[in-house]
Amino acid sequence: MGQIPVQFTLEDVQESVEAKWRPNGSGAGWGGVSSAQHVLPPPLCHFSNSTRQVHFLGRYIYNREELVRFDSHVGEDLAVSELGRPAAELWNRQKDALERARAAGHTFCRINYKFLESSAVRRRGLNFQLLFCFLSPLWHHSLLVCSVNGFCPGHTEVRCFQNGQEEEAGVVSTGLIPNGDWTFQLMVMLEIVPQSGDVYTCHVEHPSWTSPVAVEWRTQYEPSQGKMLSRLGACVMGLLFLGVGLLLIRN
Repeated sequence: MGQIPVQFTLEDVQESVEAKWRPNGSGAGWGGVSSAQHVLPPPLCHFSNSTRQVHFLGRYIYNREELVRFDSHVGEDLAVSELGRPAAELWNRQKDALERARAAGHTFCRINYKFLESSAVRRRGLNFQLLFCFLSPLWHHSLLVCSVNGFCPGHTEVRCFQNGQEEEAGVVSTGLIPNGDWTFQLMVMLEIVPQSGDVYTCHVEHPSWTSPVAVEWRTQYEPSQGKMLSRLGACVMGLLFLGVGLLLIRN
């Protein structure tokens, strides 16, 4: 287990786990056959109703063409192309390897699911911030930034409100940004024209919460120059770090 690098993606209703698996020394893959040239893409573990129903799918690809597929719903190797038919027939005659593949729903999928739960899903403390970037004084265009970081699974909804009314036009989102540790971050920005007494709210919903979380920001009639500069600096730094992070991820 310690030698198996695993990466997971969970869905809300039907959780789908995509795990990167490499053989441990023996050279045998999910079908139990050794080859120096074959490619084993990440096996797929689909979960329904938590881990009560597991669908394991393993694929054998050679020269960018899928030849054979093991489907736990079928219980044997299936030839995807004519080139893979001899291999599928051979592997289906290897009863020990076939039984190992049939058991992968438990020995691979369920075990790694529990590993994910203990190492990621239980770490659900989110870093939730509401930043107000003064691009200019009141009654001029400014930028409202809602930043959510450190959440898993990667499903969260962020909405912006002004005086209790949801704002939909002009809302820009960075989309999900992976942190590299199975958690994600998201930033939602809204261009606004604040007026004295306005109340802006970032409304966040996440599957790990029993109820939504909201953070408010209230405009002041004449904010001091020092506060304006400090908020502007914080916003610029936040956007700068976000840009650097996106650049590193894309590279």
